[in-house]
Amino acid sequence: MLTNRINSLSESMTIAITMLAKKLKSEGKDILSFSAGEPDFDTPECIKTAAIKAINDGFTKYTPVDGIPELLKAISNKLKRDNNLDYAPNEIIVSNGAKHSLYNVFQALIQEGDEVIIPAPYWVTYPELTKYCGGTVVEIQTTIDQRYKISPEQLKNAITPKTKLLILTSPSNPTGSVYSKEELEALAEVLKGTSVWVLSDEIYEKLVYDTKFISTGAISEDMLNRTITINGVSKSVSMTGWRMGYMACKNIDLVKACSALQSQSTSNICSITQKASIPALDGTADDDIFRMQQAFKARRDIACELLNEIEGITVVKPDGAFYLFVNIEGITKDDMRFSQELLKQKGVAVVPGCGFGSEGHFRFSFATDLESIKLGIERIAEFAREFK
Repeated sequence: MLTNRINSLSESMTIAITMLAKKLKSEGKDILSFSAGEPDFDTPECIKTAAIKAINDGFTKYTPVDGIPELLKAISNKLKRDNNLDYAPNEIIVSNGAKHSLYNVFQALIQEGDEVIIPAPYWVTYPELTKYCGGTVVEIQTTIDQRYKISPEQLKNAITPKTKLLILTSPSNPTGSVYSKEELEALAEVLKGTSVWVLSDEIYEKLVYDTKFISTGAISEDMLNRTITINGVSKSVSMTGWRMGYMACKNIDLVKACSALQSQSTSNICSITQKASIPALDGTADDDIFRMQQAFKARRDIACELLNEIEGITVVKPDGAFYLFVNIEGITKDDMRFSQELLKQKGVAVVPGCGFGSEGHFRFSFATDLESIKLGIERIAEFAREFK
């Protein structure tokens, strides 16, 4: 009855485990969840105030599909100010979260026979979208010694005449790895003279700790012209439930194609969210962003130190995002069994690395309070000693 393309889709493992943890907790079980990719902070007051004003002003009608002019202008200004990226408002589309932006791009670009290069570990949605559109996933496996970043040689060897798109996520979900300017320049050199598009997912750009964030499209004019920049406000200002993401691209044909698809599917995003997103982008919420970033950094440092004290466990301190990609190969390669038993026996929810294309790991989100992090790692240490 169902189509082949819908049958090819798997449920998001991160969402499934997060929902299971919430269900168990609602049943009265003692559960500590480190599975969700969601900041635990409240949305800043300046954003909520803008939303309330929009409601009181009666700003509750349909808007242009791509977004209201003042929001598109705010995004354009933000990209120039923060990222050294020149995108005009008509080169930007606002969608229902960055995931929706990704869906639009994949639907507009990928068809049967196209190859999509996805560095692993990867966010769970990239290969699923590729398969849904009829494309072929080409994984580039990275290691802890590479800090989970691809090399120019690996990229060169992966490109074929069928390659349509390269996915770059910096900072990375699930590893927190951040590509430096020099590393991006080396990858850009490999791409010169090819027709490969680059999808740069930069949703965690504000959560960078010991290095500087560089946008992929800012590397060169060639990279700007081949790059589709994806971003949003979910992670940077704790607006996950508001659903605002955006894509920016110099290729007007692709922008128009994504706009046409959105016009026939969801149309515009919530009008109130659009008004609320402006202070998230124009600098008004910068102090709130900084406070969240500093809190995440402190949690990262403590969590890394505690996890690295456990025999059989290794963690590379991430440069960005709010995840630790925990290597448990010193205990087992079977991360699915490890994660399932950890939840069952100790009430600790993490996401197994196999869901991200890298066995022998689990993802640990430190987007929660320090006391829960310390207690959760105590339980992980107990479990690691007992695991057989």
